[in-house]
Amino acid sequence: MPESKNHQELIVITKTYDLILWSCNHTSKFPRNHRFVLGERLERNLYELFELLIRSKYTKQRLELLEQANLLIEVLRFQMRLAKDLKCLKAESYGFAARALEEIGKLLGSWIKSSRPKV
Repeated sequence: MPESKNHQELIVITKTYDLILWSCNHTSKFPRNHRFVLGERLERNLYELFELLIRSKYTKQRLELLEQANLLIEVLRFQMRLAKDLKCLKAESYGFAARALEEIGKLLGSWIKSSRPKV
């Protein structure tokens, strides 16, 4: 079972890495008036999510970090939606990002559940 848990942690980190790569290629194309606020915040939040997940992997006291990451995913969902509504992202691109965040969120939810103390 621990092997499966480690594999799941690696998957959520890899999926987040892939979303950062995807995002960098899209936020750089945002209209100038949104690139330096919304685009930069999106990227910064993705990097912060990535760092929280990596830190969580290497500590025993991970629950608080994972819950921060979970909250950050919710912020990112709204930021991606805002990017779509402001026409910075096409509908297909928004759909890709929304599905990626949903998948990352599910993986993170499982990790949180498995990290909670057994009662």
